[in-house]
Amino acid sequence: MTYPAIDLINPQDGSLITKLPEQGEAGVAAAVAVAEACFTVQRKAPVHQRVAWLKAAAIALQGAAEEFAQIIREDVGKPIRIARGEVKRGVEFIEACAAFLPQISGEVLALDASAMGAGHFGFTRHIPYGVVAGITPFNAPINLLVQKVAPAIAAGNAIVVKPAPAGTRTAQRLAEVFRAAGWPEGLFSVVTGDRITATALVSHPGVRAVSFTGSTSGGEALARAAGAKKFVAELGSNAANIVLADADVVDAAKKIAGAGFEASGQQCISAQRVLVARAVLPAFLDAFVAAAKALKVGRADDAASDLGPMVTEAAARRVMTLCEDAIARGARYALEPKRDGATVSPGILVDLPFQARLWCEEVFGPVAVVVPFDDVEEALKLANDSDFGLQGAVFTRDLAAAFRFAEDFDVGALWVNQASRFRLDMYPFGGVKQSGVGREGVRYAIEELCQIKFIGIKA
Repeated sequence: MTYPAIDLINPQDGSLITKLPEQGEAGVAAAVAVAEACFTVQRKAPVHQRVAWLKAAAIALQGAAEEFAQIIREDVGKPIRIARGEVKRGVEFIEACAAFLPQISGEVLALDASAMGAGHFGFTRHIPYGVVAGITPFNAPINLLVQKVAPAIAAGNAIVVKPAPAGTRTAQRLAEVFRAAGWPEGLFSVVTGDRITATALVSHPGVRAVSFTGSTSGGEALARAAGAKKFVAELGSNAANIVLADADVVDAAKKIAGAGFEASGQQCISAQRVLVARAVLPAFLDAFVAAAKALKVGRADDAASDLGPMVTEAAARRVMTLCEDAIARGARYALEPKRDGATVSPGILVDLPFQARLWCEEVFGPVAVVVPFDDVEEALKLANDSDFGLQGAVFTRDLAAAFRFAEDFDVGALWVNQASRFRLDMYPFGGVKQSGVGREGVRYAIEELCQIKFIGIKA
């Protein structure tokens, strides 16, 4: 069956970059067949060989860093300085997977802890799934791509990736670069399209594990399509950042402004709900508005820009619609966002009713709401008033308060005195509630894409 092509539009000027085919079931079947053939040959590739592939990939990506940054800038609208930082992080992530891979091992089990186990020896091994499907979003087309590809290969799998349309050229070029660096044909391949192709890929019987990053609704639909197979998912968010009365208000305001607005707020852990102790609300709000105004809104090709265009004009219009809904319900602007085509400047809202969509939904844009609280109990109640729970933040000098949030703030990861968008790749990253299942991060992503096999021997 032939499907209509997808227009890839430059968000900066609205021009057509290219048309992407919706490959559907036929394209998926061809790609999975090649991946299965590669896995059959390479499934027993020793650790040193997988380490060599990863090291070669890191070198190759580093060598093409500027090319990738420019593709990201053009296709996604990400400011070039931030795009360059993303590529650098991608290189470092692959290097970290290569360094950690030799430490992935099984364990010996004390079978004689049971009387029946006396005289028996047992151990475990990590074995690959086979062909892994990776479904990646547009907002970090290198970083979130290598966060799936490198762990899958480290674990001994082959991987077929279906990127979001705006991340497709990045993924296709990365597969070419890695192939030129010595990766076997079919170890990492790309299929193009949107929902039709994504559904075909995750439901293919040759795919035995899926790693997905995207919306909660998209993840739920793909999990149903995938059926009984491993499914790792990083889903939606509505990140709460909490500022207690004893916090360094200016530092918190600056960090939360960067976390909420840089790269147009198009990150799953961008700061959206900012909860502030009432005693310091005026001081924080002044500093927060000033920090937001200090960020430069400009063209994506300007190295000084902190915010460029959003990925599409439709995405920008959606952000403004969420703001209009809040204003209609009684909220007001502390800093009014302005839209010019696909570009939206930072917006800060106060006096927000909790029925507003900005409180309940993920905005995925450069808008934050500021809400006061009177004590820790109220702060926790407000922070946990969400279907999401990916990563949050609390600013305080009080160690006891920090541990209280560590215990009772329902998120998969919590930062104290860093904003919610701060992330390092060596810790387990993932959500609770509707923010996903499974964990990413170097060691944790590799382990997610392995199966544990037990071997028992009677002496």
